[in-house]
Amino acid sequence: MPLLDETSGIGDLARLTGVPVRTIRFYCDEGIIDSVRSTGGHRRFDRAAVERLGLVRRLRRVGLGLPSIRQVLAGERSVAEAVAAERAALDVRLADLAWRRASLRAVEEAGPADRAARLELLAAMEGGGAARDALIDFWRRAMVAPVSEAMLTAFVAIAVPEPPADPTPPQVLAFAELFALAGDRELTRGLLARARAAAGLIADEDELVSGIGEACALVQPMVRAGEPPRAGPGLDRFVAAHAAVRGDSDTPRFRGRLLAYVAVDRDPRMRRYWRLVAEAGGEPVTLGLSYLWLTDSLARSARPARPGGAARSGGAA
Repeated sequence: MPLLDETSGIGDLARLTGVPVRTIRFYCDEGIIDSVRSTGGHRRFDRAAVERLGLVRRLRRVGLGLPSIRQVLAGERSVAEAVAAERAALDVRLADLAWRRASLRAVEEAGPADRAARLELLAAMEGGGAARDALIDFWRRAMVAPVSEAMLTAFVAIAVPEPPADPTPPQVLAFAELFALAGDRELTRGLLARARAAAGLIADEDELVSGIGEACALVQPMVRAGEPPRAGPGLDRFVAAHAAVRGDSDTPRFRGRLLAYVAVDRDPRMRRYWRLVAEAGGEPVTLGLSYLWLTDSLARSARPARPGGAARSGGAA
């Protein structure tokens, strides 16, 4: 391998590093590699150019762009920092490609009668990230009473699934349908009306959300086992949480009022919402489905019993 003297020409540098002459010229013009001019006007390079060009070549081989390479050469970023940033950007692009692939498969796998509607549903959503942002905004708008940021974050973790890095077609469809529900103005108005009506009655929204979460956790094993909605400790905790923040107590009359309060949650669209959350997140049993089970249990306990028989089941399914 030839060694450079004090300085060497561009041809020797190309042979030494394996970088084409035209690429070296480009790097010089872009200020990536420094050179000096000989008395005849030719570019000359010192030994430092070999190391610098070698580093540039290696960084380019692993996929870094010139802006990132400039930052490394200027000492603004370490190699590790530049590589980590490039990897993170690549993860985003790969997730976008995986989402597009699953969307295409979802359209491809649809039957002729459903293909047009499925295409319209998927085309309305830009991607999993956009869908998640829309769902978070949906719930922010639906909460009139002040909720702490910590409680909102905890609620979002339950109500808004994370887009998977490599989604299946059913998951993409679930996100698309959730996105459509978030844009349903009538549904939003129903949730807002309920929230405004309760704004002056509920003393502590955080306490209510926490109590409902405890009730959902209590009934999750029964939901997982496919048991029908019914009275029990989980429902009692659910009712007690609502009664406590209203300064009331658990009575048949209160349960009747509470059933009217949760009527919007038992709307078919909200039922569909919580089932879609489970499908989108790949979880067969979620706190949302447990919440539905509790509202159906409430409906069963608040409904007068039929003559000669038990109260009719509200049906969580």
